[in-house]
Amino acid sequence: MPVATEDEARAAVRAAQDARTAMAATPAHERARLLAKVADGIAARAEELARDLAAENGKPIRQTREEIAAAVRIFRGFAGEATRIFGRQIPLDAVPGLENHLAVTVREPIGVVAAIVPFNYPVELWAHKAAAALAAGNAVIVKPPEKCPLTLMEIGRIIEAAGFPETAHQIVPGGPELARFLASTDGVQMISLTGSTAAGKALAELAAGTLKRTHLELGGNDALIVCADADVERAAEAVVLGRLARGNGQICCAVKRVYVEDGVYDAFAEALEAQAGKLVVGDQLDEATDVGPLITEPAAAAVDQAIRTAVNDGARVVVGGPRDGAFVPPTVLVDVAPHAEAVAEEIFGPVAPLLRVSDALEAVRLANDSPYGLQAAIFTRDIGRAFSVARRLQVGAVVINGSTALRAENLPFGGVKLTGGAREGLHDTLLDMTEQKTIIVMDGLA
Repeated sequence: MPVATEDEARAAVRAAQDARTAMAATPAHERARLLAKVADGIAARAEELARDLAAENGKPIRQTREEIAAAVRIFRGFAGEATRIFGRQIPLDAVPGLENHLAVTVREPIGVVAAIVPFNYPVELWAHKAAAALAAGNAVIVKPPEKCPLTLMEIGRIIEAAGFPETAHQIVPGGPELARFLASTDGVQMISLTGSTAAGKALAELAAGTLKRTHLELGGNDALIVCADADVERAAEAVVLGRLARGNGQICCAVKRVYVEDGVYDAFAEALEAQAGKLVVGDQLDEATDVGPLITEPAAAAVDQAIRTAVNDGARVVVGGPRDGAFVPPTVLVDVAPHAEAVAEEIFGPVAPLLRVSDALEAVRLANDSPYGLQAAIFTRDIGRAFSVARRLQVGAVVINGSTALRAENLPFGGVKLTGGAREGLHDTLLDMTEQKTIIVMDGLA
């Protein structure tokens, strides 16, 4: 599809300036009503949108239905949050001589938010950014993913029909050049990006030129730790559902490294092999499919090469097979070395590398030996051990006895280190997309 020229991108930013004024003047109850109307509009066309998304993105239809449902929940959640943007009253009598004065803070829209949306969960991640921006009273410019923009373009028509001020929500298709323009131009006050760490660094450098705010959710290399007392069948299921059969393995918070205590390593590997071997690879529009095609054939080729490199480094494939175009069969690697490339950098596909460790503390040390820190998981029946490990893991969230591939819209989602440091969620994003203003009334309490 055609992409925006630089002149068209500049026109979108100019149009957003009037929209930001109109949105800031829109009462909270009206913003809430409009957001709820968008949620209803998406829900009314859920099956059609889910099929469109599966067709262009490659995720199985059962999972794209879940994604559309998540977007509906996110819009409804931000409809509520739009009416709960609170300020504070700050006691000035804490400072001698200011006892008679009154100070309050209010939250105001930041202005224009540019939302850079990735290909893997485009509708859900768009919702987190666009709904938050609109709830806070901002205008938003959305750059959809180049490889699968069509479903978002269709949802954009639902936004238009809802009745927001003109150009309050604009979808502008484009590639890296558009993202760089939005990050560097004066008319945008915030960049919200979900993408690679390399892209986040590049945009942050450009954004620094105008000191605009950045909200970055970047790479991840999430570890799952299986202790000797774990339920190995349940832990294996978490790897299957949280890596091999979720988003075709193309999820930032998927399980990407599995550290298993020596005492249960063989039993866990057997359980995972048995469960992974049952997964159905095929047409993403078939209800029986668990794993569909990756986003492009070159993406699948990169995953296939990563598997070959792991094998050359000494790993063994116990589940898997040859790549077929954009299809990569779910692959389980055993005997992976602690510092092999397969665990040093995330493989963006349905691959689970297993590593043997002596105990949970060794697993924590290896898990923390990463430039990324999104989420992690631990399987154990000892709740004390679980909390002890959770406190030691250098990540944004720890899941106990579950998969790392967990994201609920009312939880703060994000990580540390090169994962970016931002937190996205109903209660957190809204604050990040507002400015705090202090108002002091002299002798207001005299």
